[in-house]
Amino acid sequence: MLELHEVKHIARLARIDFTDEEIDKIRVQLNSVVDYIGKLNEVGTEGIEPTSHVIPLKNIFREDLLDNKVLTTNEILQNAPQTDGKFFIVPKIIE
Repeated sequence: MLELHEVKHIARLARIDFTDEEIDKIRVQLNSVVDYIGKLNEVGTEGIEPTSHVIPLKNIFREDLLDNKVLTTNEILQNAPQTDGKFFIVPKIIE
């Protein structure tokens, strides 16, 4: 069972602000996920090779083609939401 402080820690790591009511609801939901994972761990899987997909996958490669077109700074920044001269403006992510 996840404790209240653990759920708050997970929310802080995810940078999500929850009300106390939402934290209680999320705690119940996370605990049900953890319980379900515990049930999956009880399934006998000895002798079964791990797989990432049920059916085999095959990569389809295409030939790399050289494109000599070079974009200008203005063309690159044309679709940017915010710019400062010849630079992108991005939100600060470090506190």
